[in-house]
Amino acid sequence: MAALASHGKAGMLRSGSLNFAFTPIFVRVLPFAAYIGILALAKFIPDPLWAYALRVGIVAGLLALFAGQYVELRTARKTGPRDWAIAVTLGAVIFVLWINLDVPWLSFGQKQTFEATLASGQLDWRMAAVRIAGAALVVPVMEELFWRSFILRTIDRSDFLAQDPSTTSWKALLASSILFGFEHELWFAGVVAGLAYGWLYVRTGNLWVPIVAHGLTNLMLGAWIISTGKWQFW
Repeated sequence: MAALASHGKAGMLRSGSLNFAFTPIFVRVLPFAAYIGILALAKFIPDPLWAYALRVGIVAGLLALFAGQYVELRTARKTGPRDWAIAVTLGAVIFVLWINLDVPWLSFGQKQTFEATLASGQLDWRMAAVRIAGAALVVPVMEELFWRSFILRTIDRSDFLAQDPSTTSWKALLASSILFGFEHELWFAGVVAGLAYGWLYVRTGNLWVPIVAHGLTNLMLGAWIISTGKWQFW
């Protein structure tokens, strides 16, 4: 059985006689790269349910495989009720902003949507459940590890694990938020969300705080999409 252990700045996955060294950068970039890469290949999978399930399933598997390497999740700073309340509030605010910033000049244009419906037009609860689970549970962990823990801190210091989030510069917060925004069709809404999640990480030093806010935003968005049928937001 494979075992994951920490060796200084690199983890080691041992399987039989093979040893694979994983750097801190690798284990934070690979899940994100896999998510984007499989998204590009999704057009070759005719069933959107299986295409999305494959994408989030692989990412979730990678996150589980590398779980022992995510020190920022295992040794998170203690966070008080006030900061958790702020995170929940910001998560809800970002949801409201997201659905109201869907205007042409603040987006990259129309994208192919994920419509969780059957041929009859009725809601396909399997597709909806998989999509919400991936968006609210898997994507926030993957993206916060990549954008906030890695990219945000790397802008200030190449040895990003040694960078205290509370000392992050405004330059790093703004630059990482702009890059995060450009990952999304609604780029301006993405920049605003990136600033909010990044600020939460800088404020608390606890990556779970922006993960919770991010997950709540995506959960509320998913519930709203299902209730209104505005599939273009997926």
